[in-house]
Amino acid sequence: MKKEFVIDGNRIKDKSSLYEEINRQFMHEESWQLAESLDAFDDLLYGGFGAIKEKEEIKIVWLNFERNKEAFGLDFTRNFYKEKLEQPENFDSKLVRRQLDDLERGEGQTYFEIIEEIISSHPNIELIKNRR
Repeated sequence: MKKEFVIDGNRIKDKSSLYEEINRQFMHEESWQLAESLDAFDDLLYGGFGAIKEKEEIKIVWLNFERNKEAFGLDFTRNFYKEKLEQPENFDSKLVRRQLDDLERGEGQTYFEIIEEIISSHPNIELIKNRR
């Protein structure tokens, strides 16, 4: 039987609350919290820290999935990349500009599509998209 985690999309209003919910579900027994980072989220799903053991079979039930997908869509992602461009000392400006240009042409992924891709890249994780 797979270990089940429920991400309550009703608690998610912005990027900070997204990572608060991720930390609430997966990091509650740790003395530290996951950073607001897609790379950190990907690392978490590999297991070995937090509530996921390495290669453990799990199910993520994501409540209010479609609303969260819309909230982290085109506008959010555009602003996410623009904020990165304002910090050239921390981010590869050429890469971020290319990602933003791809997004504007309809060829890039939204922030939420990246989250979905990260989850699907872990074969031991099943994602259940719930409309509630």
